Amino acid sequence: MSLDAIVGKIREGVAESGFDKSVKFDLGSDGVIVVDGQTVSTQDADADCTITISKGDFEDLIAGELNPTMAFMSGKIKVAGDMSIAMQLSQII
Repeated sequence: MSLDAIVGKIREGVAESGFDKSVKFDLGSDGVIVVDGQTVSTQDADADCTITISKGDFEDLIAGELNPTMAFMSGKIKVAGDMSIAMQLSQII
């Protein structure tokens, strides 16, 4: 899945959620996805919460094939910043 396709899927979730926080998904060399309220972009920016995850694991996460809690516990997901925002992400993913 391309980064643009992933962004499109997140935009759909954001539009329906009322999410009003900022979060950055750091996909390493594959780029970043920044959600700031209702805006989703691939431009790097500061966020209240940064989630580091590989692109492949992120694709599995948004497809529902990767349990976020298990991924966090096994180190596939790393969270920096406001952990409560990370816990609200089920609204948009």
